[in-house]
Amino acid sequence: MALTKYECNAHMHSFLKELPKCEHHLHLEGTLEPDLLFKMATRNNIQLPSSFPTTVAQCKAKYEDFADLQDFLDHYYVGMSVLITEEDFYDLAMTYFAKAKEDGCLHSEVFFDPQGHLQRGIEFDVVVSGFNRACEDAKIKFGTTNKLIMCLLRHLPSSDGIQVIESAGKYYQDGIIHGLGLDSSEKPFPPELFENCYALLKENHPHVELTAHAGEEGDHTFVERSLDTLKVTRIDHGVNSKHSESLMKRLNEKQIMLSLCPLSNVKLQVVPDVGHLPIDVFMEKGVPFSINSDDPAYFGGYILDNYVAVHTRFGFSLEQWKQISLNGINGSWCDEGRKQELRSLVEVVCTKYARIID
Repeated sequence: MALTKYECNAHMHSFLKELPKCEHHLHLEGTLEPDLLFKMATRNNIQLPSSFPTTVAQCKAKYEDFADLQDFLDHYYVGMSVLITEEDFYDLAMTYFAKAKEDGCLHSEVFFDPQGHLQRGIEFDVVVSGFNRACEDAKIKFGTTNKLIMCLLRHLPSSDGIQVIESAGKYYQDGIIHGLGLDSSEKPFPPELFENCYALLKENHPHVELTAHAGEEGDHTFVERSLDTLKVTRIDHGVNSKHSESLMKRLNEKQIMLSLCPLSNVKLQVVPDVGHLPIDVFMEKGVPFSINSDDPAYFGGYILDNYVAVHTRFGFSLEQWKQISLNGINGSWCDEGRKQELRSLVEVVCTKYARIID
């Protein structure tokens, strides 16, 4: 049962919606809603496994009841199988960018998993071309800015990661792919397994930004080892950082942002409710974080839903929400000019609502 403590009234909801947001933890493949999944399966003549739900309603029911991260991943990878053509990848991303803009998200740095497609015989160029075209069109259509972050699947060997990084070289060189991440099952696959992958990419493309999933399943040392071994400048999830005072101090002093995913953490049973997350602790300790939706098609909430869920548990003031928004902007990998545009918009929105909700 949800531990709602604070009301998100109409004024607060409008404020949270208008507040400029940046999303840093969003898997494009995780935005594949059941209706689009079945549509693509039909147009690509894909026969889904007999164990997979056969209707949109059955899909949604399953998504309400994942046993754990692996149960989710098993369904997630089946869902990916319907993505075949460049148009599929384009449609998937554009659907997300439209929803993000509706939620007041003006800058997105989105993950994609090329290995999950290469293993199915889908060419790297098909995946990136579709996603990149959507990024460009979303800027024109919605006025948003968007960057691609390629993730390595940590359940696959690092030698496979090396091959993918080499295949992506031209896209990193041309600035089409902006960062590198590390996702999939965390606990059996510690960050040091991928030290060679991260070192190779940074050696060949020093301008590329680095992040990694850490401290969701794994303990706080997974965060520390990602910082020390992989040389990341951002941490995805990182909720278990709360167990180390020295780590939280380091995150504060270095302004290393955590990309938190509240509703995801509940769905995957990291915590029983959003209210159990250490969001208030991070706030108190000055650990910068952003609020994100992770795999919203599977976890039942896009970015605004996550903002509202956090508010109903923690009841943050306008000034605290302003700081969360600014932390997200400051921790983004867009240029300083874009950051300043977004900061100015934050001021406009906060000024508009200051007398209404405080």
